[in-house]
Amino acid sequence: MEHADLRRAWRALAGTGGRAEAVGAELLARWGEPHRHYHGPDHLRAVLAGVDALAAEAADADLVRFAAWFHDAVYDGVPGRDEERSAALAERLVPECGRSAGFAAGVARLVRATAGHRPDSGDADAEVLCDADLAVLGRDPEGYRDYAAAVRRDYAHVGEADFRAGRAAVLRGLLAADPLFRTAGGRARWEAAARRNLAAELAALDGEPPPLAPPQA
Repeated sequence: MEHADLRRAWRALAGTGGRAEAVGAELLARWGEPHRHYHGPDHLRAVLAGVDALAAEAADADLVRFAAWFHDAVYDGVPGRDEERSAALAERLVPECGRSAGFAAGVARLVRATAGHRPDSGDADAEVLCDADLAVLGRDPEGYRDYAAAVRRDYAHVGEADFRAGRAAVLRGLLAADPLFRTAGGRARWEAAARRNLAAELAALDGEPPPLAPPQA
């Protein structure tokens, strides 16, 4: 069965009731939409793995896992609007999994936090979700280049000049964050490599050759 691992993960989180199964099927259909390149099932897997790695730092790890499932459930390549529509979807569908409206509102709040990846200080659950979402930045250089290329394909509807300008602005914003990762685990795992990767991509976007190898931490 396609994405059997994700189906098992959803059932472990949301249960096996009929409505929960239907919500899981809808989410997997959304994550599998053909226009997605980076923001597809592999990204969902990676974010869920990141949440698991940081779960000890969360206040409610299952709340964060629900938010991971919903955080890019709506993806049209329109930053801000996508997160808001994904949050609204969570508010509508999470109660169908037997969770309270208050729990659904918490999931939606976390989804909205991924729009800027700057969670409020002390919001442990938002910090875990945002760090898990950004963990891709800390890949090895080849993995990071694959990620950046997939992001470009996701934004194929944006012209090259506009994409380069917008992407450069995003990279500068990420590099300006101090720290970039808000959890202790995120900083230890991904911060140094992420900064090297971001700086190399930004140099390439600005027309400068990236370094042949990342500098030593």
